Amino acid sequence: MLDLGWTELLVIGIVALIVVGPKDLPVLFRNVGRFVGKAKGMAREFSRAMNDAADQSGMREAADTFRSAANPMASAMNNVKDAAKGLSDIERDDPASKKKADPEAEAKRRKIEAASARAAAERKRREADEAARKADEMEQSLSSTPETGASGADTKAGTSGKDDA
Repeated sequence: MLDLGWTELLVIGIVALIVVGPKDLPVLFRNVGRFVGKAKGMAREFSRAMNDAADQSGMREAADTFRSAANPMASAMNNVKDAAKGLSDIERDDPASKKKADPEAEAKRRKIEAASARAAAERKRREADEAARKADEMEQSLSSTPETGASGADTKAGTSGKDDA
């Protein structure tokens, strides 16, 4: 609106602090804020009134006609978009089409959910079987490891003792 940056606002604030004083500065800024708010509201109301007047007089329709004449491709695309929007609104508003599609869609959804649940259960069963098999293998390797590990340690200790003597 006024295109003021931070540096300009800082300079205005310092000048206001010097001129008005620190005691009355908050009151001044509050009043300025109210004034700016009222001015923005009046400008908004004025532009709304001008747009309403243009709508009533038909100026907006004339402007749209000129725009479509200047750019026929955009006009054609807007017409296609409006037609597609109208069709999607019809589908959303028609409760009979929803009722017809709902039982079929619900049956398909349930069938897909059942197949997914069955596949998940089968996968979990396979994973559990594999985990049990791995656990059994590890238990067997643990039970056989101390025997071979102990005999291997004895032989190493026996050979190293003979070399030292």
